[in-house]
Amino acid sequence: MNPSRYDAIVVGGGHNGLTAAAYLAQAGRSVLVLERQSQVGGAAVSTAPFPRVDVRLSRYSYLVSLLPSRVISDLGLPIELRSRRIASYTPDGDSGLLVDNTDPGRSAASFAALTGGQNDWHAWERLRTLTGRLATRVAPTMTEPLLSQAEMREVVGDSAAWDMITKRPLGEMLEEEFGSDTVRGVVLTDAVVGTFARATDPSLLQNRCYLYHVIGNGTGAWNVPVGGMGRVTSALADAALAAGAQIRTGTEVTGINPEGAVTFRDGDAEYEMGAGHILANVAPVTLDRLLGGPGSDVPEGSQLKINMVLSRLPRLRDGSVAPGDAFCGTFHVNEGYAALDAAYDQAAGGQIPAVAPCEAYCHSLTDDSILGPDLRASGAHTLTVFGLHMPASLFRADPATAKQQAARSAMRSINAVLAEPLEDCLLPDGDGRPCLEVKTPADLETEAFLPGGHIFHGDLSWPFGENPEDAGRWGVETRHPRVLVCGAGARRGGGISGIGGQNAAMAILRGPA
Repeated sequence: MNPSRYDAIVVGGGHNGLTAAAYLAQAGRSVLVLERQSQVGGAAVSTAPFPRVDVRLSRYSYLVSLLPSRVISDLGLPIELRSRRIASYTPDGDSGLLVDNTDPGRSAASFAALTGGQNDWHAWERLRTLTGRLATRVAPTMTEPLLSQAEMREVVGDSAAWDMITKRPLGEMLEEEFGSDTVRGVVLTDAVVGTFARATDPSLLQNRCYLYHVIGNGTGAWNVPVGGMGRVTSALADAALAAGAQIRTGTEVTGINPEGAVTFRDGDAEYEMGAGHILANVAPVTLDRLLGGPGSDVPEGSQLKINMVLSRLPRLRDGSVAPGDAFCGTFHVNEGYAALDAAYDQAAGGQIPAVAPCEAYCHSLTDDSILGPDLRASGAHTLTVFGLHMPASLFRADPATAKQQAARSAMRSINAVLAEPLEDCLLPDGDGRPCLEVKTPADLETEAFLPGGHIFHGDLSWPFGENPEDAGRWGVETRHPRVLVCGAGARRGGGISGIGGQNAAMAILRGPA
């Protein structure tokens, strides 16, 4: 292999690793990316999972909020992130709550019809204004050296917003501000997607998750990647390659020498390659193992992902809302405040929730380019379902049976708010089987090499330095000067953002503040 030593070797070709590689290569550094799988992208990939069905599904991740426009601009990425016309729809019996991104009057009327008054709508608007201030002030700091806690509080400049997020469990605010169990639940879902926690958890893990969900790119908007998630990572790979980075797939890294060398297996041969810096786009527990450490506790993911192709959208029990509106945004099912708490109790007790809290959305209503022309003409659509409170421990003893139980629970939950079974709308694949694919944390562990199936590589961290020595650093440093974390496990990592990769590259190119 030539050259025999690189300025940087990136371990793992997920979107963060590709981001780091592109930045470093554009700065003239020699870069090698080593990816274990046959393609780059990690969990941010598109695939055609059903035989002879012309569709490109975002298999694991699915929406984009945290990817800074700065990264897109810096790297010249030819991607489009399209906003959704509807923010969310939440069925409640034979009616429901609709939040329309383009028509506040329609949203206010929906709140009034559901709650019998305007109090919750006004509370909703107050919260939206408050989180909007958070987003505009916190988001720009995510791609700069870490601020101290005191500095971040000063940047936020709003004691009410700061205390709500960093001092008190989110559930306290929800119970004080909102009277409707349904409305409380809609807000709470942003705090527990991929995170196993109660609304009132004193650890504030749910608050950290909520903060990341509402600050993305300064707006908190969750956008649809046109062409699917694979389009994002292919653009990153193209940018890295165009700048001179080398990418090798099918290569498994077997060890990291913190003095500046990586060993990896390619086929039957094993190699060692030197590097000025080693950027680890793997979970911290994996990095610890590669460094020869004793190993640490494996994190525990907590989500179920179901991918479907439908021959048509299903009819709703709520006849006042068109399916095209209901499924365009986030379709919340069994995600009321009390229902989320009950599901947490069941999961914490070792049981798959009987009626799974879940949310669905239809990518093809906002971007039908992921469908082949015949599917588009036929009225077919994709449907993505994300189940909450499904910790990895539930799938350890008997993964196959638990997967079936979890899928049935999610389908039962959705069918309860439809006027017809969702199964009746599933498109048959080329072999006559329903187009339905289920991914559990156990699947993400074996297929995407995410320990414990944790989509964030571990618990999310506050986006500021919690210790005095952290301020001015990039949140990617390890105890080894040559080794940096560049994935979701970095401080301010998590979600499809590229922030971990950008910050690792900046730690090399700019150094600490």
